[in-house]
Amino acid sequence: MAEKEMETSSHCLVLSYPTQGHINPLLQFCKRLRHKGLHVTLVTAKSMLKNLHVTAASLISIDTISDGYDDGGLRQAGSTDAYLDRFWRVGPATLAQLIKKLSGAGRPVDCVVYDSFLPWALDVAKEFGLVGAVFFTQSCTVDCIYYHVHRGLLRVPVSESGISIPGCPPFRPSDLPSFVYDTVSHQAVIKMVVDQFSNVEKADWVLCNTYYELEEEVANWMMKILPLRTIGPTIPSMYLDKRLEGDDQYGFSLFPSQSEACLKWLNSRPKGSVAYLSFGSLVDVEAEQIEELANGLKRSNCHFLWVVRASEADKLPKGFVDDTSDRGLVVSWCPQLEVLANDAVGCFVTHCGWNSTLEALSLGVPMVAMPQWSDQFTNAKYIVDVWKVGLKAPTADKGIARGEAVENCVKEIIGERGKEMKRNAIKWSSLAKKAVNEGGSSDKNIDEFIAKLGH
Repeated sequence: MAEKEMETSSHCLVLSYPTQGHINPLLQFCKRLRHKGLHVTLVTAKSMLKNLHVTAASLISIDTISDGYDDGGLRQAGSTDAYLDRFWRVGPATLAQLIKKLSGAGRPVDCVVYDSFLPWALDVAKEFGLVGAVFFTQSCTVDCIYYHVHRGLLRVPVSESGISIPGCPPFRPSDLPSFVYDTVSHQAVIKMVVDQFSNVEKADWVLCNTYYELEEEVANWMMKILPLRTIGPTIPSMYLDKRLEGDDQYGFSLFPSQSEACLKWLNSRPKGSVAYLSFGSLVDVEAEQIEELANGLKRSNCHFLWVVRASEADKLPKGFVDDTSDRGLVVSWCPQLEVLANDAVGCFVTHCGWNSTLEALSLGVPMVAMPQWSDQFTNAKYIVDVWKVGLKAPTADKGIARGEAVENCVKEIIGERGKEMKRNAIKWSSLAKKAVNEGGSSDKNIDEFIAKLGH
């Protein structure tokens, strides 16, 4: 890491919900705090740490609490309901034990930064008289939507169109997080995302993984009701401000990456010619959708790099990999940041998870939006209509995007129409870099947070 910018003896415990999409942004926030002189301990569930591949050295101390299923997490629990119920009963006690243990080891905790999915962590922090900071890993817009549901200002399930939320464009129900308009299928999850706000008024800080310039209007509204500060985008520094020496990857992954093969293949392709496809670490893509994607890629005649996790490889059409080997590469996992930063990539076919969306915006890559669930539908709305950096693949029956739709979107973005989207993407990339660089909006907010801890 580069030279520290400020010194403080404060010790910050940073607690992550145990999934890849949550631990990555919180880990990157830890690196920023450490770079600025704070003592930091990153904490996640024992079950999560057992399954992580450590891919880079880190100066961040790591510790664990229990989710009640130390050997297998959610898989061991068998259902989301059972997992959350036990985690919520076991987690607070083991977090309290960890705080006591650290204090006994001469490393007393001054502040708990906790993943917003774990609101009970704030109650534990306050029992110890500690500063409590909630960290929202999703967009400010999505947080605002859930806040309105929590306050009863937006009734669920939502059915009417023209939904008006302060600081946001008009929404249709299909633009909202899937939990908001389909509460029957996601009862446990809708309770969890709404309960993010159950005790938020007790938090000393509300931190959001976005940058002010990206969501200015909704951030301004949220700042009127909560002590909200934007601190993102939380991606490795070498892709943004380059102030954290050697910080060129997150450092942890649930899957082994085929890095060398991906980059060697990309480096042999023309600039802006490759469609990169990935649907993240959690989404189980329907077999029918994978077949349609394969058909669309075949018809497009474009170069493509497609991440199909090992657990989903049997959904690929027979012979597809061999039939397209002259212009396509299918891998089980890849270094996404390095791929998006490669000049050969012309568009990103994405599920629109918030981390992937922020990465594409930060690296100036236009997107084909194919949201699957959760906040991805809201992110897709912004990608297309607000930030104007992509197209949404139209869907047919059962929410499936047909091959022809995928083909047309990829061709349009890689072709002439994509030039304006590319210009817009570069604009948002420039603003992301400015936000985290010295004196930028996110950098100043992090400095303010650390300065207050030192008092």
